[in-house]
Amino acid sequence: MSRRVAWVIATWLGCGRVPVAPGTAGSLGALPLYWLVLRWGRLGVGVTAIVVTLVGVWAASVVVRELANKDPQVVVVDEVAGMLITMLPVAAWSWRAVVTGFVLFRLLDMTKPGPIRALERLPGGWGVVMDDVGAGVAGAAIMAVLRAVGFLH
Repeated sequence: MSRRVAWVIATWLGCGRVPVAPGTAGSLGALPLYWLVLRWGRLGVGVTAIVVTLVGVWAASVVVRELANKDPQVVVVDEVAGMLITMLPVAAWSWRAVVTGFVLFRLLDMTKPGPIRALERLPGGWGVVMDDVGAGVAGAAIMAVLRAVGFLH
């Protein structure tokens, strides 16, 4: 039973099974959760991001072990955590913020600049999830700047 739960979480309800661009599908799959928890403001988004990260590490570890693959593409719970973190500076739903955060996070996740790539070397599910958490932190910093200069609300 816990194996099945791990797969459902790791693939984010099947988003990771999309044959083309599963990471993008996982990032999009984070948006309904973001919208749902946004009613509790940044605190709700932040707590949810922490929970998704921790549960995601467990779920990713199960899938990594079963597939004997260090970073299987089907695991997209890491994108969910990263997207939530990227969106932390935004206190209200706006399409401008969502599109900006989505594009920003995907760029950072795909390019993994600076120390973000080094996080992939962590063992098991930690390496799978924490590089996306790093991309989310970088994304959140940029989103905060964009909000401060008035581009986002």
